[in-house]
Amino acid sequence: MVKGTKDDADALREEIAEVLSTMGLRLSVEKTLITHIDEGLDFLGWHIQRHRQRGSSRSYVYTYPSRKALKAAMGKVKAIRRRTATGLQLDELLIQINRMLFGWCMYFRPGVSSATFQYLSSYTWSQVMKWLRRKHLRINRKDLRRLYCGGGWWPAGGERTLFDPGKVRTTRYRYRGTVIPSPWPTTG
Repeated sequence: MVKGTKDDADALREEIAEVLSTMGLRLSVEKTLITHIDEGLDFLGWHIQRHRQRGSSRSYVYTYPSRKALKAAMGKVKAIRRRTATGLQLDELLIQINRMLFGWCMYFRPGVSSATFQYLSSYTWSQVMKWLRRKHLRINRKDLRRLYCGGGWWPAGGERTLFDPGKVRTTRYRYRGTVIPSPWPTTG
């Protein structure tokens, strides 16, 4: 990140390229992005962007799960649903989906992720219900809910319940700078 103009950032990129070239490395043109923080950028699955806080004139930098990361998670849930045979028990499907969802949610937990988790929760529920409807072609939705949701709405097998990303609490903006130990001696 650079505080300055686009020209300052371009000049700094050239300097970095020179330093890396002395080590036998090169800066990738495709992966290097110069953009304003208000436009945002995607990095390691996160979308980082500055927004004005509601109700005030102060601006903060927020980190969200990127759309590409969300689509990848949705694609994984769909792929698991498609490749799991309907002859298996619901628990077999839930084990695979829960494992993937839990890891994804723990990675994106420190950001502004609540709305994304709710969306993923709804999507996952619909995918599991599609699998159940394919498994039981002649059962109506009410009986399907009675059999697999206990009369409620959330699917559960014999031993497992579908992991709900919507109930994952986020841990945003936890400042740990003074707690992280420094390997360098302090000068004072």
